[in-house]
Amino acid sequence: MRGFYGYRRHLPKRLLLRMALMALLVTVVAAVAVGMVQMKSLLTRLAISRVTNMVNQIVSDSVDAAIAKGEFDYDRMISFEKDNEGKITAVKSNMPEFNRLQSAILEEVLNRIDQVSSHDLSIPLGSLTGSNLLAGRGPLITVRMQSIGSSRADLKNEFVSAGINQTKHQILLDIEVYVSILLPGFRTATKVSNSLVVAETIIVGSVPDTYTYFDASGEAMEDVARDYIMNGN
Repeated sequence: MRGFYGYRRHLPKRLLLRMALMALLVTVVAAVAVGMVQMKSLLTRLAISRVTNMVNQIVSDSVDAAIAKGEFDYDRMISFEKDNEGKITAVKSNMPEFNRLQSAILEEVLNRIDQVSSHDLSIPLGSLTGSNLLAGRGPLITVRMQSIGSSRADLKNEFVSAGINQTKHQILLDIEVYVSILLPGFRTATKVSNSLVVAETIIVGSVPDTYTYFDASGEAMEDVARDYIMNGN
């Protein structure tokens, strides 16, 4: 009987201890959950920033390599029609060449993205604390990226005034790459856009009265060029 009553006297202390431990556990779990939410947001922003920089570098390197190899040959991409006096009367785009280059560049970019190792995209855990002292320190969190099929590349023409009686004709490559970013326990996605000048020339004299070009969607751009010529902008 004495043991029974002794057990009853000690029971409240044990319950208090258990309740205190449970309260401490709940507090710790709640703090960890809040910390994980904040860390997830910060990790997502850092991963998107790191992936965007990586994709921009890949696009730049791919275009630079194509230019160095002479892929963007202005004379193959653009042709001029002239009158008997040698005056340029029409500018025409070589659409088969445009399409070939668009496909080749996009394929090269996506291939390079697929070859990027996860090690190149590791983020130090200390960078997630927001502390300058801990930035770049601690274990590495692996970030993987995968290209998504909706990426696209388009070549387009642009006329820019280059001085008195001169017009600069530029060929620009607009490229959009959609990437899926795989992070520990979740994933996100982002779009990386670039616009790069790949070829250009100076047209001396008046702007041609005719400009033939079709974009990737098949929409005729003659009206746009005519407005440019008529309005001078």
